[in-house]
Amino acid sequence: MRHLPTRTSRTTRRRVVGALATGLLCAAGVTAPAAVAAPPAPEPATSPAATAQEASPTLADGLAATPPMGFNNWNSTHCRAEFNESMVKGIADLFVDKGLKAAGYQYVNLDDCWALPQRDANGKLVPDPVRFPHGIKAVADYVHSKGLKLGIYTSAGTKTCSSIGFPGGLGHEYSDAQQFADWGVDYLKYDNCNNQGVDAKQRYRTMRDALKATGRPIVYSICEWGSNKPWEWAADVGHLWRTTGDISDSWGSMLSLMKQNLPLAPYAGPGHWNDPDMLEVGNGGMTATEYRTHFSMWSVMASPLLIGTDLRKASAETLDILSNREVIAVDQDPLGKQGTVLSSEGGRWVVDKEMQDGSRVVALFNESGSPQRIATSAHAVGLPDADAYTVRDLWQHQSYNTAGTVSATVPAHGTVLVRVSADEKWAANPPAVELGLGGTPFVEAGKPAALTTSVTDLGRTPARRVSVALSGPAGWSVEPSSPTDTDAVPTGKALTTSWTVTAPAGTATGAYDLSLRATYRSPTGTRAASVLPLTAHVVVAPPAGASSLGDLPWLSTTNGWGPVERNTSNGESAAGDGHPISIGGVVYAKGLGVHADSAVEYYTGGSCARVTAHVGVDDETGARGTVAFEIWADGKKVTSTGVLTNTDAAQALSADVSGAQVVRLVVTDGGDGVDYDHADWGDAVLTC
Repeated sequence: MRHLPTRTSRTTRRRVVGALATGLLCAAGVTAPAAVAAPPAPEPATSPAATAQEASPTLADGLAATPPMGFNNWNSTHCRAEFNESMVKGIADLFVDKGLKAAGYQYVNLDDCWALPQRDANGKLVPDPVRFPHGIKAVADYVHSKGLKLGIYTSAGTKTCSSIGFPGGLGHEYSDAQQFADWGVDYLKYDNCNNQGVDAKQRYRTMRDALKATGRPIVYSICEWGSNKPWEWAADVGHLWRTTGDISDSWGSMLSLMKQNLPLAPYAGPGHWNDPDMLEVGNGGMTATEYRTHFSMWSVMASPLLIGTDLRKASAETLDILSNREVIAVDQDPLGKQGTVLSSEGGRWVVDKEMQDGSRVVALFNESGSPQRIATSAHAVGLPDADAYTVRDLWQHQSYNTAGTVSATVPAHGTVLVRVSADEKWAANPPAVELGLGGTPFVEAGKPAALTTSVTDLGRTPARRVSVALSGPAGWSVEPSSPTDTDAVPTGKALTTSWTVTAPAGTATGAYDLSLRATYRSPTGTRAASVLPLTAHVVVAPPAGASSLGDLPWLSTTNGWGPVERNTSNGESAAGDGHPISIGGVVYAKGLGVHADSAVEYYTGGSCARVTAHVGVDDETGARGTVAFEIWADGKKVTSTGVLTNTDAAQALSADVSGAQVVRLVVTDGGDGVDYDHADWGDAVLTC
């Protein structure tokens, strides 16, 4: 079961309640070998004042002036046999052939399992002769011949994080660092498993000094999982540090790590970066929209961009996302500012990043499961007063003018990423328009549903010859009941169109794609188009009376670890691996098992009155875990608990949801991270 949710780069993640040995923080749980060099004594504890002073110095070696970009094999291969010399060389070839090197990617990094399980008679690391028959130096030479750089992995402990447990660097720092330098290694990822309880600062500083002693420039990645707040002390230790546990290829995992990393913007800058872990783009667990959000937000946060998918199998869509140079330029901006959160109410996020040229990059990110209008202004993001501004859409690769408003209707889990500048040449661009949706995108098969669309001119100039079209899946009826075109839409005004949408009788429940498209011209005749992808949900009206939410279909789910479970606890990462729901020793036959951060949405169609449940931390986490529960109705929070721990009995929770179209059950992490945050909605009932 996932109690320490992301504290390792390994696949072995099981934590047995009460059996986690002191000092062995990683899932592998390997004990120290009989003979190991004695680690140095821990440093004395530092005062808060000393910690603050340590945060300001940085390494003066000129490395990682912008966030490192490259590849790491772990997310796609783990320790499988396909991770070998041939694969690594193939990735280097693809960096060149697919234009990734030209886009800025340069590090080809090996993760765990590259070595033999034992050192040689001289205490040296030995590359696995099956995986790497020509050794690591030969691989480094090949990578270097492509104009690229090679990275390697070990752990700041007696063993690495793999369940096999390869030799770690604790007590062997200077010898290992010299081997890496002799091989031509350019980047070291230093993990945190099997650390024997030795002080983190001591362990990571020792390897820093060992790397420096080699005389070779090696980027130093501190993979400490954020356990000891490295952002407060590691600026003069490493070039980047993990702020979170491991990512997994799911929306909930990516979202949780993003939320943990965003508040740490003050600690990032040239040569010292916050690292919310590697990219999952292309690994199949998220949609293309979600992967674009992943790439956008990592870039806005000035995060390292380490590709985690097997590029030999990458689709054209995956390569398009990873090679978007306009988005990469956001990440690689030499000013080195991490984006900061301006607002996040109701899951509608506005994140702003200052750029070296004075422009601002704005991410309008929609956390929710339905389209949302998200808005800010040029003034709010720090731009000077101007007659108008240029807005560059970094995914559409189009420029527009705006009178000052920066807004969009953003699809579920989507991000609109724009670069805004006070540009004197704004009038050369067509006006920005915002496409909007009114009404609820919920359709009962065979019954007409009413939707309203809008095309609003945000520009300083009018939009002329405006026309709009709404399209749906094959066989659906989509008919306008008001005009779909107009000669002009002035600044701040809108063309509003009513539509009747009907899914054929017998259409299965689920999500279906719609598309809203507007075309128009600027006053100078420049043609422009804007497209808003939408999702319509074919739904069934909830039954009358009291129904268990563990048995009803949901619209969408987000979960911090694994899937939301019906009528069992969260369990491990696979579907159906939970246990009976149990809070404070009381077992509940029905309900939902989730892991913070979590959200489960239900269609209630305006016909339901109340949600009730007994909520708390599941007993499977032992004495650990802190969560808080919320119930939302049509985007408004209607009730919540305080922070609950595993020592608390189940709390009764009830909310009036009368008239709501959508009810959302939310679990947050209680403010202290998501470790052990298995949460239960016991006996959750919807009354309609």
